[in-house]
Amino acid sequence: MLISPAYAQGFVDSQAMVQFLPFILIFVVMYFLLLRPQQKKAQDLKKMLAAVRRGDRVVTGGGIIGTVAKVIGDDELLVDIAEGTRVRVLRGTITAVLAKADPSAAKEKAEEGADAAEAAGETKDKRKGAARGGSSK
Repeated sequence: MLISPAYAQGFVDSQAMVQFLPFILIFVVMYFLLLRPQQKKAQDLKKMLAAVRRGDRVVTGGGIIGTVAKVIGDDELLVDIAEGTRVRVLRGTITAVLAKADPSAAKEKAEEGADAAEAAGETKDKRKGAARGGSSK
């Protein structure tokens, strides 16, 4: 025999490795193109559901749009879907949050309303003074 059995066996192992290389490459490509983005999306959805709070506008899995009225527990929400209509919804059925409730924006809006009312009151005072014959300055 010219070739020892040890050399022949090593040749078969390296050939088997070359045959499995395309399968390994396909798995790596599928991981980066399919599995990894899907895991990231699931993680983002989980964070979004954990951050849902009162006042948020949400969309349920059935396509119902409503405003969160109350967080009942870890997995239940009370959602206003119409005036005077509240529905208990599982947190897992929320598919999207359309608008986050911003407490500072509500506070600013109230302050702007007070400023506008104050400004309107000043203009009324100026009009009264002008009507009485006084100057508007």
